[in-house]
Amino acid sequence: MSFDGLFTKAMTEEIASILKGGRINKVHQPYKNEVILVVRAGGKNHKLLLSAHPSYSRVQLTEESYENPKEPPMFCMLLRKHLEGYTIEDIYQYELDRMIIFEVKGRNELGDVSQKQLIVEIMGRHSNIVLVDKERNMILDSIKHVSYAVNSYRAILPGQEYRVPPAQEKHNPFDATEDDIRKNIDFNAGKLDRQLVTQFSGVSPLVAKEAVYRARLANSTTLPSAFSSLIKEISEQKYSATIKQDGNKEVFYMLSLEHLTGKHRTFSSLSEMLDRYYFGKAERDRVKQKSQDVDRFIANEIEKNSKKIGKLERTLKETERGEQYQLFGELLTANLYQMKKGMKEIEVVNYYDDEQSMVIIPLDPLKNPSDNAQKYFSRYQKSKNAVGVVQEQIEKAKLELAYFEALHQQLQSASPKDIEEIREELQEEGYIRQKKKKGMKKPANAKPQLETYYSTDGDLIFVGKNNKQNDYLTNKFARRDEIWLHTKDIPGSHVVIRNESPSEETIKEAAVLAAFFSKAKQSSSVPVDFTQVRHVKKPNGSKPGFVIYEQQQTVYITPDADTVIRLKEAETVKD
Repeated sequence: MSFDGLFTKAMTEEIASILKGGRINKVHQPYKNEVILVVRAGGKNHKLLLSAHPSYSRVQLTEESYENPKEPPMFCMLLRKHLEGYTIEDIYQYELDRMIIFEVKGRNELGDVSQKQLIVEIMGRHSNIVLVDKERNMILDSIKHVSYAVNSYRAILPGQEYRVPPAQEKHNPFDATEDDIRKNIDFNAGKLDRQLVTQFSGVSPLVAKEAVYRARLANSTTLPSAFSSLIKEISEQKYSATIKQDGNKEVFYMLSLEHLTGKHRTFSSLSEMLDRYYFGKAERDRVKQKSQDVDRFIANEIEKNSKKIGKLERTLKETERGEQYQLFGELLTANLYQMKKGMKEIEVVNYYDDEQSMVIIPLDPLKNPSDNAQKYFSRYQKSKNAVGVVQEQIEKAKLELAYFEALHQQLQSASPKDIEEIREELQEEGYIRQKKKKGMKKPANAKPQLETYYSTDGDLIFVGKNNKQNDYLTNKFARRDEIWLHTKDIPGSHVVIRNESPSEETIKEAAVLAAFFSKAKQSSSVPVDFTQVRHVKKPNGSKPGFVIYEQQQTVYITPDADTVIRLKEAETVKD
């Protein structure tokens, strides 16, 4: 666990140094478990993310953009009532727990001075955001309601007294001497890292493993020294916000962890590091929740068409026996005089074989010789007629499969706002039934919103994240002489550079975007084609997002999230 009690301490110090004394101007709740506070401090606005997400709970300053719902949730409305216009008087951590408390002060609707506490409990699936009336220590509301039926120790419900989670009775590592550490560790019992976690507050397995690693041959002398040294680094705020590769996953912490040997990257702040670490991760989860019905439908269509193609190909293979049926019919016709009704098979000479080999032909004992011969001629004619039909059905099923595989890829890189356009497309294509929606209808001529980026040279780059956006970008928005890019023979986004003769560097950066927003996102050396928009055509009657193109050149690119973030940040700076 990276966001442990020690990391919470460091994050609390970071946000307190920036936001303490600031004024809460706006409150948003873009998603079910996440709140954004816009705080004016130090002459500028800061976005503070408070997340009670079961997998991505955290507190941080963020530069990410979030789309707010048309109608704010009830909890958001309550926070606006009690927090907007209030001043943040203090920000502190509760002991060494993963709890951050914001002390806010302002005037209520009657003009009286009012003090509130906004408490963020970062506890995995039990995470919560609780607004408390400080004077009465009464819960005004929380982002998640927890009754006594769920938690017998405390209820998190409006009107209830607020109680902190039960104490774990651990030692404070900042107060512990090397002798204290030595006394609380049984060096004969083994599993020293687990013992550190059990005995000391705020220490996660990640930090404990680091202490044991730094102790080298961990014993009663080296481990207390290594653990004390590590805690001293944190106490003196000698932070180095770092993301390190640990096998196939990334790990973040406010120290450079020596026991992890993978490649690493450091950041200027913990918040900047978390923006990079969670880039795409939390959004993927939101998209997954919002698109469960669409994702399930697309997966079923992919499976259905895959099975259909397999079945049709087996049928096609069966039709290849047509020539054998014709041969049997002709040989039986030539040997009618040898046949009698009731025979189950007959062995005859194959006159078409140079070696005059013998052939055994199965017969229907209930049919007379002439009908047996006719049966094989009928099978031959049927298989001959079926070849064209089956091949046509196979091609149609392959196009359907490619279409749904492209949609599946688009779901993987979609933002929450893109999901509705994918759903609308499936409705328009007649795959799913259109549901009646309450509230304002989307204008019929509404244009899709394209993702925008800026190259190092300052060129605008547009990315379509779904078929509606791809069609609009390529067929309506892009100019004929601009440069269009797409992964070669791989489902992915359409990308357009707003420049008729961009530099080689800009083409490579746009190719990174095309590869990143494609099915080959996790691959290396991905082929990306580029050509002028004038050479890209949409065939009549083709599926949404489908095009053909010519006169293309190809570059090979390895997708890189850091480059995508940099190009997106360049857009923010440009704005």
